Amino acid sequence: MFDIAQVHAGPSSDLLTPDNAVMLFVDHQPQMFFGTGSGDRAAIINSTVGLGKAARAFEVPAVLTTVAAESFSGPLLPQLAAVFPDQKPIDRTSMNAWEDEALVEAIRATGRKKIILSGLWTEVCLVLPALSALEQGYEVYVVSDASGGVTPAAHEHALQRMIAAGAVPVTWVQVLLELQRDWARTETYGAVMDIVKEHAGAYGLGVVYAQAVIGAHAAG
Repeated sequence: MFDIAQVHAGPSSDLLTPDNAVMLFVDHQPQMFFGTGSGDRAAIINSTVGLGKAARAFEVPAVLTTVAAESFSGPLLPQLAAVFPDQKPIDRTSMNAWEDEALVEAIRATGRKKIILSGLWTEVCLVLPALSALEQGYEVYVVSDASGGVTPAAHEHALQRMIAAGAVPVTWVQVLLELQRDWARTETYGAVMDIVKEHAGAYGLGVVYAQAVIGAHAAG
């Protein structure tokens, strides 16, 4: 029930923060990209790397996983691996990452309840762990533009299925800016601006322009 006396300036508990979230990157691998047809593959790669850099900038735990890396799907996307050079992906045989004990333990060990999920393909490698994690009480945020399906319909139907089960659709820039949330947070401001300039397209060019014309500290 709405109580106007309780209205105050403050964030919602639904918001993603560096302290309540973990990122799970699922099967960003060559063979999976070959079969992705729901969107431009270069754009998905760009979004994925931007998302990875957001995790690094805010020290959000990231779990990397691959499926059949040596026998079929190939190694983790090199650009993503470069963001986490000291981290070895958890390789699986199961299509459903949530059926892999090592992966679930890695997520559980973070102590975080909000999972920021991305990967290939949306209709298999995201739907299966998303539904599984949701059923066990996790909150799942699906990064739609850092993910892809075999066809546009497959991607969209998979998103709708996850949304119907309680998942929240987001984009990588949305995640980045939600983690920052205040331009006065100087400890991460520079890193956020660097990520935006490298990966956020026209928005990034706008930042370059604003900093050149207004000054180095022009806000996002």
